[in-house]
Amino acid sequence: MTVMPSRLLLLLRNTVRDRLWPIPVLGVVLAIVGGQLVPRLDAAVDGRLPGWLDAVAFGGDAGAAQTVLDAVGSSLITVTSLTFSLTVVTLQLASSQFSPRLLRTFTQDLFVQVTLAVFLATFAFSLTVLRSVRSEAESTQPFVPRLAVTCSYLMAMVSVVALVLFLAHLTRQIRVETMLGTVCRDARSTLAAVLPPLAEGERWPVAPTVPPDARTVLAHGSGFLLRLDRRRLVAAAAEADLVLLVDRPIGSFLVEGTPLGRLWRSDGSAPSSADEDRLRRALDRAVRLGPERTSTEDLAYGLRQLTDVANKALSPGINDPTTAVHAVVRTGELLADLGRHELGSRVLDDDEGTVRLVVASPGFDELLDAAVTPSRRFGAADSRVLGALYQLLADVAWNARPEHRDAIRQQARRLDQTAAAQDFDEEQRTGLTAARQGVDRALDEPVPGGPPA
Repeated sequence: MTVMPSRLLLLLRNTVRDRLWPIPVLGVVLAIVGGQLVPRLDAAVDGRLPGWLDAVAFGGDAGAAQTVLDAVGSSLITVTSLTFSLTVVTLQLASSQFSPRLLRTFTQDLFVQVTLAVFLATFAFSLTVLRSVRSEAESTQPFVPRLAVTCSYLMAMVSVVALVLFLAHLTRQIRVETMLGTVCRDARSTLAAVLPPLAEGERWPVAPTVPPDARTVLAHGSGFLLRLDRRRLVAAAAEADLVLLVDRPIGSFLVEGTPLGRLWRSDGSAPSSADEDRLRRALDRAVRLGPERTSTEDLAYGLRQLTDVANKALSPGINDPTTAVHAVVRTGELLADLGRHELGSRVLDDDEGTVRLVVASPGFDELLDAAVTPSRRFGAADSRVLGALYQLLADVAWNARPEHRDAIRQQARRLDQTAAAQDFDEEQRTGLTAARQGVDRALDEPVPGGPPA
């Protein structure tokens, strides 16, 4: 199967979103350009403004203009510092209270980036316009850029509104429900881009068996595997008539000099040294490593974030089972979406239909176990957490493909063993029994029109 173009759009979007500076820097650049152009427009239309515009434009002298611009510039840099401080405090709270892996959701927040851009742009615009103001004491040709000063005033008013909205946005963003929803939406966006829906009856090609003469391909650097340029690899493999297996899934941590995959000719024989070197160079250019995992192509990263929140909430230092239950519920939502897809290794072919690239990807069993097992262990003594895990399995079972149901049954049996070993009272056990029956019903009676049991 070929590579979907939406993957490149997702990468471009995340490249901009992952960094806090691009949008604010763009705002500063535009403000500096505007601070140069608007005073020139002022000079060009000086004395010829329409009546309505002349009535609302700034009417003071050079001294008053300098005072206004100085006040706007100094106040906005103070407000920007306050915004940065509040953002840092929020990041610290999210890291200590929920999970360090949630920090990226705040740095990716478009509202925060735009707010900083508005504040910094207002400061830069006012400072730039201030250079063009000339009083009678400073020049024989005094000049007051009335339109520019008016624009600076309006930008200051917009900044005040932006500050109020930012504070309201921040108080909403630090709520755990909002953070969990953001993580879940990002993960589902990744899922939609990485796992495009298959047509009815269509299946992913089966991965070929690795022949005995296959050569081992080593990682060229250390770090988390963030992205593979699949188009480049398929083209390079087709040119050399090779097949490449990348057996480390996206999100794995690679150590330089350790195995990354296997390589062989399409007929199963060992590749020539020249072809092997050529494909290794292509692989080095196609592999992107980084110091931390991202959600660009990593299916398991969203689950890891949600599971981390649940585990952190169940720790003795936090002891917040309600938050853990919310995280488990959101995990079930994401797993239910995953359960509708055919998971596992992805096989990509060239234009002639010959298999050229096999990329390892976690299967449903692995993802389900990674989501359920930690919460089952850390929340074993809390019936609410175990009940939420039963509900998770039921929600996933209603949406699961037939080949995924055995994994759900296995996790349900493990939950049964964990619950049986706890000292719960009769009422708690009755609730867990009802939740367990919900799992059985979902497995045995799928919804009409859903995946067959």
